[in-house]
Amino acid sequence: MTNSILNSLSLPVQREIEAAVRGQRELAAYLSTKMETQKISIQDSDNNPRQIELPTSSLTLLMSILGELAVGNAVQVVPVHAELTTQEAANILNVSRPHMVKLLEDGKLPFHKTGRHRRVLFADLMRYKDQRYSESHKAMQELADHSQELGFY
Repeated sequence: MTNSILNSLSLPVQREIEAAVRGQRELAAYLSTKMETQKISIQDSDNNPRQIELPTSSLTLLMSILGELAVGNAVQVVPVHAELTTQEAANILNVSRPHMVKLLEDGKLPFHKTGRHRRVLFADLMRYKDQRYSESHKAMQELADHSQELGFY
């Protein structure tokens, strides 16, 4: 059995939530620059400062992660090229695994097989999810517009 990319999630404890709130606030103050990289300083276990240079985009991602932790959410970074099982993909879409398999077999999402098992690329899944959201949003807007035309809204 393959080692899943989406296993071992745990919710942050209160002290982690509080640290995330402080960290996000302090990091936000320094990310207003247009520089491609930033230098930050961290302390090792002996309190010796170490300066490291990071891409600004990674610090922006870190700020988003801290924001999620600050409200008590578990966070996991998944590479876009990651291959997901049908169960992992179904969990992300909040659908059943059989429904996910049907989406794959109906050609709604590309997939490949590893032996007898179907695998979905994370990037393809996110594209499908965004497309599904856009279609849903458009349909709701059309309903609202139609309701307004009929005087119901």
